[in-house]
Amino acid sequence: MFSLDIEMPSDISELFIILIELFIPMQRRKIDKIIENRKNGKSLRELVYIYFCEQMKAGRLSTGNFINQSEICTKLNISKAPLRDALIQLETEGFVTILPRKGVLINSLTLEDIAEAYEILGTIESEAVRSSYDKIKEHHLESMELINEKLIKTLESGKFAEYYSLNIDFHNIFLNLVGNSLFLKIVTPIKQRLYDFPLRNYNIEWERENLQDHERFIISIRRGNREAAANIIKYEHWSFTLHEKHIRKFYQV
Repeated sequence: MFSLDIEMPSDISELFIILIELFIPMQRRKIDKIIENRKNGKSLRELVYIYFCEQMKAGRLSTGNFINQSEICTKLNISKAPLRDALIQLETEGFVTILPRKGVLINSLTLEDIAEAYEILGTIESEAVRSSYDKIKEHHLESMELINEKLIKTLESGKFAEYYSLNIDFHNIFLNLVGNSLFLKIVTPIKQRLYDFPLRNYNIEWERENLQDHERFIISIRRGNREAAANIIKYEHWSFTLHEKHIRKFYQV
């Protein structure tokens, strides 16, 4: 006999789900992973969503193809309800299109999609700079500088997954200072669709230009020039026109 140190749910249906998940064959689910996810409060919908994200990131679910829903339900040993809920979230975020009586299609990323994404990100992040400007202190700038130094090293060494994560951290410093959680909820899936699904190898020349934007952004903040910092983000860093040459090469569109 063994015991599991997990908080017992008050809802009997939730307890039933946990028991099913814990006692399905070990090769299908690891008990410690299920316990960890339950302790973190993740629902079945969230677990299925994470699974889809991991599969798209690895390129196992590729654009232009339909998702085999029955196969995924069997593989994850789940019903269609959490699968449907996860797919609705993915459609809301632009990753898939649910076609009645046809299935779920994984969306391709068009040049128009990229241009619209850049416009949205430039607008939101530049406003975030203006809103958070008075909250940005020297230690925030020092953190940005440290991250930018790490970005340079990871870029040169080809550690693209780490590079992507650090790049997100850089921008999140001022995004988090806004105090509006919707900012991150909007920009995160857009950035994931641009860079993470699937994870691509980076254009080093292009990324060096982006890191120079970071440096000039920090300098503008230090000099007390709010508008210059916001304009670097909107009209340079997220300018589709300025980056179109690199974008076409990167996305092969």
